[in-house]
Amino acid sequence: MRANEDLTTIVITCQIQPGKAEIARQEFCAIIKTVVADEAACHGIDLHLDPEDPNRIFLIEYWDSKDSFIGPHMQTPHMQAFLQRAQTFLAGSPDFGFWRLLAAVP
Repeated sequence: MRANEDLTTIVITCQIQPGKAEIARQEFCAIIKTVVADEAACHGIDLHLDPEDPNRIFLIEYWDSKDSFIGPHMQTPHMQAFLQRAQTFLAGSPDFGFWRLLAAVP
């Protein structure tokens, strides 16, 4: 369902505090599993690691809309708890971008 021009693609880049990459990976994997399982507006999340900077991660998320991401999703108890924990391993605020599919080329 990812090649769907009706979905909003959210691109998130995060910098991890030095020495916290493994805990960040565990936390992100756990929250991704919860979000994908529990939130119908989410159509998948991919987590990437920068091979040249192990303290930099990149997420690509597929949502019904920007509003479903910034509204209900960010207010869920599991996201509120994750955001609190993230302060212990993220180095600053994540960078968010909101995109629409222009073309899916196989």
